[in-house]
Amino acid sequence: MAGKRGHSVDEIYRVLADRIINGVYMPGRKLSQTDLADDLNVSRTPLREALNRLQQAGLVVATTNRGMEVAPVTFEETEQLYAVRLLIEPSLVAAVTHKLTDADLAQMSSALASMQEGAERTKEFQNAHHRFHEAVLVYYPPAIREMIESIYLKIIRHQRIYFSRPRAPEEFCEIDRLLLKASKARDGELAKHILEFHLIDAALGLMLDANPDSRPAALVIAAQGLGIKLEFNNGGEASRAARLSWVNGTATNVPPMRTGNLIYEPDK
Repeated sequence: MAGKRGHSVDEIYRVLADRIINGVYMPGRKLSQTDLADDLNVSRTPLREALNRLQQAGLVVATTNRGMEVAPVTFEETEQLYAVRLLIEPSLVAAVTHKLTDADLAQMSSALASMQEGAERTKEFQNAHHRFHEAVLVYYPPAIREMIESIYLKIIRHQRIYFSRPRAPEEFCEIDRLLLKASKARDGELAKHILEFHLIDAALGLMLDANPDSRPAALVIAAQGLGIKLEFNNGGEASRAARLSWVNGTATNVPPMRTGNLIYEPDK
């Protein structure tokens, strides 16, 4: 960030958040206000405000004797973040799908094409994936949208720190293609179930890539609360591939879906 001192809080926040999310500032790094002010060539007052916003977003933490430092990243927290999204987002999608305009659907189509083109480049793929879902996200109530955006940033941070390329990008594209089809039909209930599958699949993939012996906890609780049954092999361990089913009788027109982590097959 070049130029004279006095950059806005928003500018400073974006620069620091980008460095944290992309792993330039790794978990546990101490954030000296003096060093940051010199590095960014900014005044201390807006810097402090930006750091406070980063703390509210969960990207930095305040410690007793060390001041501010970059927040840790744990797989348990990331699983819980996915569980929160699972409990909130699909129901919202069901409620707002009918509001999507032709421009929104065009944005989703364009983002999906970009996902396919950038499948081997982590940042490009994730940015396109975010644009895809952002077309619906803008219809969420503001406070909920802000919370989901914060959760999404933390998940992206986890992925960029621990993984060098997108996991199974073609599977993400295929599920998002089904979600786009449901959105074009303005079928909110179908979009809800596809997103539920999508979020569970993404969470299991992240956990299993990091630790094949993972035992999902928060994710299973959230799924049960939504009437979703997850069947694992190996005595509850999340071995690939788990089987998903909806036990509340609402998934009447959901097509078969299969990834390396998760399988849904309609009852015959």
